[in-house]
Amino acid sequence: MRYILILFISVFILSCNNSKNKDLSAFEKNMQANNHPGKKLMETNCYVCHSPTASHDDRIGPPMIAIKKHYIEDETSKEQFIEDIQAWIKNPNEADAKMRGAVRRFGVMPKQAFPEETIEKIADYMFDFDIDQPEWFEDHFNEEKGKHNGNGRGKGMGHGKGKHQQQAQTSYGDLPYGERGLKYALTTKAVLGKNLMGTIQNKGALEALEFCNVRAYPLTDSMAVVHNANIKRISDKPRNQKNKANKEELDYIETFKNLLSEKKEVNPIVKETEDDVHVYYPIVTNSMCLQCHGKAETNIKPDILKSLTLLYPEDKAIGYSENHVRGIWNVSFKKN
Repeated sequence: MRYILILFISVFILSCNNSKNKDLSAFEKNMQANNHPGKKLMETNCYVCHSPTASHDDRIGPPMIAIKKHYIEDETSKEQFIEDIQAWIKNPNEADAKMRGAVRRFGVMPKQAFPEETIEKIADYMFDFDIDQPEWFEDHFNEEKGKHNGNGRGKGMGHGKGKHQQQAQTSYGDLPYGERGLKYALTTKAVLGKNLMGTIQNKGALEALEFCNVRAYPLTDSMAVVHNANIKRISDKPRNQKNKANKEELDYIETFKNLLSEKKEVNPIVKETEDDVHVYYPIVTNSMCLQCHGKAETNIKPDILKSLTLLYPEDKAIGYSENHVRGIWNVSFKKN
């Protein structure tokens, strides 16, 4: 009888522990998601074009939840998903696109070189965890799925309205200095990119060159006002001489070039003074950039080259290939 009682108590205690583990599973899952390295890498590298907070009409690429739903079917393994994402990033092209509607609307994404480890971590995170989705997305996705008889249906689930609103209301001032400066740079990049890509798609590269000449500075300045920061784009080969790097900035540019050539992860460089913080982050070329920053004999059309000569007589910002450091963001703001 004594042994039966001990056995009963042991089973009861074990059952209680298992129950507690089940109660904690949702919390633990959330902690795992927040601590997964792929989450931060996705926000840093992908959200500039694939933001979950942009409206349906005011965006330059599909949200990440749309990519997840189109790439993950019921039978898709994590290994296959990671392999598919790696293949697309290495060679984005219309023939292999799984998101035909996105290609028709936004065009094929510019080719960009990321370390394979970075893409693997991002894809691993996307496969295992819920990711934020815009408020409009579920209705839009279901409508599109109905039009195409279920093509592209995926198992990827995203957080709903509450999570989305919570993320949108996060204060940049609460972030560590490096992340804060990076957010200021990337949100500015998103504004410039949205306007630039829209001009290229609707009016062509020649009009986009005019946009850069006239509107890039005012848009950057407006974002500086929004963030209460000083935001500059600096280069060792400037197009506009106002963007010429000083000696210290040249050293940072060289540091980022070395990291990129060695295919290492790139993080912001943070320098603090008594009252201020300076955050530096690279500006890296992709295929779209080469229309105005590539090689004269292969990438830049004669009419673009002619306009460059007229607008920027001292232009040095040509001759680049994909995945070259064209300059850096220099973001400065007061300490908290």
